[in-house]
Amino acid sequence: MGERGVAVVIEDDGAIRAALTEVLRQSGFSVHPTSSGSEGLARVVEHKPDIVTVDIGLPDFDGIEVSRRIRTFSDAYVIIISRRADEADALMGFEAGADDYLIKPFRTRELKARVRAMFRRPRIIVPPASAARQSRHGAALVPEILGSVAAPDGARGIQQPAQPASKIDFAHRGLTLHEGTRQVAVDGVPVSLTRSQFDILLVLMENGRTIQTKADLVRRLRNEPYTTGTFVSAKEERAVEVQVSNLRKRLGEDTRRPRWVETVHGVGYRMTP
Repeated sequence: MGERGVAVVIEDDGAIRAALTEVLRQSGFSVHPTSSGSEGLARVVEHKPDIVTVDIGLPDFDGIEVSRRIRTFSDAYVIIISRRADEADALMGFEAGADDYLIKPFRTRELKARVRAMFRRPRIIVPPASAARQSRHGAALVPEILGSVAAPDGARGIQQPAQPASKIDFAHRGLTLHEGTRQVAVDGVPVSLTRSQFDILLVLMENGRTIQTKADLVRRLRNEPYTTGTFVSAKEERAVEVQVSNLRKRLGEDTRRPRWVETVHGVGYRMTP
């Protein structure tokens, strides 16, 4: 295993696959390169990587579907790397569970910087029961992942054990969150969130009725202080809208009568009263 962890590269272009492999190895990862979606999923099951890069235009099925399937069983960071620069493609990637979207041709320094930023954000801890289910990802699980249809957007995925009262940092109308273990529950039922969804919910619960703008949330996902004043693009703000929408689906929230997350139109979000 590399110093930083394990990476899987899913890319059908040989030159780009070699470049990604080299960049990640330089960054301290043990890398397993693959050239198709099915082979890539098998490597993710086998090696339990910390990070996965996925091309959209794969020979068997597209990278959006690969990302969806990865999210049904793995908590690895997922970066989609594509020549498609349309906002719609990026939003589809985020909706499929990707943590980032990088457009080809990419600069190696930018890729390294994005990877470093991701790893500054803590990983979600997989509980023992789920870990046992995934342990070594035995042969019985491989056909399930490789042949399954992607989980619905609202699926809660891998569940975590209910949180003891002593391990709750924030509670609001039946929604509980513990930052240390990155566990969330609704009325005592565990809910599995992606890193970005968890980080957004944490910011909102930390600030209660104080409005968080979309730019605030973008900077938090970048692991930047709120006061940096760094540029936030409309595309990044739209990506946050998608993440909040997916967060609501995971929580089972009715957007017309929100129980937890309130939209302040034209501004941002805050917790309900």
